[in-house]
Amino acid sequence: MRVKNLSFDQEFIILETEDGKKASMPLEWFPRLREATMKELKNYELWSDGEWIHWEKLGEDLSVEGFFSFDVTKRKAKETIVA
Repeated sequence: MRVKNLSFDQEFIILETEDGKKASMPLEWFPRLREATMKELKNYELWSDGEWIHWEKLGEDLSVEGFFSFDVTKRKAKETIVA
């Protein structure tokens, strides 16, 4: 899977792949991204032919495949247990 478009709003990271898949996740789930300015968020590089997103200054990397295979139900369950 390769990145076609990556965008952000105040709450979400939104990713679209070349094959038409689109998903979003709350920036809240990524502390380094959550604390970043919009300028810092937009300062990313695509690695491995668009299969990884890398933010050098933020020390953050996301795999496109991982972004789409993330199990939201487990994240919610974890948040519920911790809270």
